[in-house]
Amino acid sequence: MLIKVRNLVKRYGDLVALDHLNLDVAEGEILGLLGPNGSGKTTAINCILSLLKYDKGTIDVFGQPMAPDSYESKRNIGVVMQEVAVFNELTVEENIDYFCGMYVTDPALRRRLVREAISFVGLDDFRRFFPRKLSGGLLRRLNIACGIAHKPKLIMLDEPTVAVDPQSRNSILEGIKALNEQGATVVYTSHYMEEVEQLCSRIVIIDKGKTIAAGTKDELKAMINRGEKITVELYALEEQDVANIRELPFVARADYDGKRLSVQYNNGQHNLLTLLDYLKSRDLPFERVFSEQPTLNDVFLEITGRELRD
Repeated sequence: MLIKVRNLVKRYGDLVALDHLNLDVAEGEILGLLGPNGSGKTTAINCILSLLKYDKGTIDVFGQPMAPDSYESKRNIGVVMQEVAVFNELTVEENIDYFCGMYVTDPALRRRLVREAISFVGLDDFRRFFPRKLSGGLLRRLNIACGIAHKPKLIMLDEPTVAVDPQSRNSILEGIKALNEQGATVVYTSHYMEEVEQLCSRIVIIDKGKTIAAGTKDELKAMINRGEKITVELYALEEQDVANIRELPFVARADYDGKRLSVQYNNGQHNLLTLLDYLKSRDLPFERVFSEQPTLNDVFLEITGRELRD
C-alpha cells in the first residue's frame, strides 16, 4: 500500500475530528475520498502529509512512517489544496518555477519540468500573465501545475474543480487521468459525485471521522437497497393498475401523476420487461420510457443521511 493509515485519532479539544480512522491507498489507483462537510477529509489529508499533529495511530507513506522530517517521502508528493495558493507578484511561469524549485535543484531539469507543466495544464498562452489576470478556471489549472510540476508519485487533490466552468473542469479531469496513466497515484476529494464516479477507480466514504464504506462504485451501489428507477409516459392509468404495479416483484414504490408513472425498484433483474409486459397485457398505450440506475449520489445520501451539514 502506498498509504496505510491505522486507528488515526485527531482531537480539537472535546471535538473528535478523526475517530480511529483506517485508510488504505494502493499504488496506481485514483482514490475518491468522500464525506459530508466536517467529516474529517481535510483533517485526514493534513495528518497524512504530517502538516497536523495527531493524538493516536500510525501513518505509513511509501512504506515508511510519515513524520514532519520525512523529506524523501515529501519530495515524491504533490499537493493541490482547495484554496488557490500562488504568488500574485509572480507570473504563471515564475510561480510554477518557484514551487518546482522546492523539489528540483538542477536548473536545466527544472526549466524542462516547468515547460512540461505549463503545456500539461494548457497555459502556454498565459505563461507571462500574473494570477490576477487569469479566470477562475485558469487559476485552478495554475494551482495544479504548481503542485505537480516536479512529477510526484503521489498527488493529493482537495476539491480542485470548485467554482470553475465546465470546459476547465473537463480539462482538469482529463489532466488527472493523464497523470494517473503516467504512473501517479491520486487521492481526490470532491463534492461533485459525477466527477468521482467518472474518475475514481475506488471510493472511500468517511463520516464523523470514520471510514463507513469503501469499494468500487459498483460495490458501493450494491450496498444500498435501491435498484433502478423506471419512468413511463402514459395517460388514463387507473388506480387499480397502479396498485397492481406496486405488487410486481422488487417494486419499492410506484407513483402516477396523470402523465407519468414512476416505479422505484429494490434491485432485481428484468424489471423493465416485467413492467412493460404488464402494461401490454392491459392494453395500456405508453410513449417514452426512461430507466435510471442508482448513482453515487444516491449511495452517498443513503449512507451519510440527508440532513444538512455545516
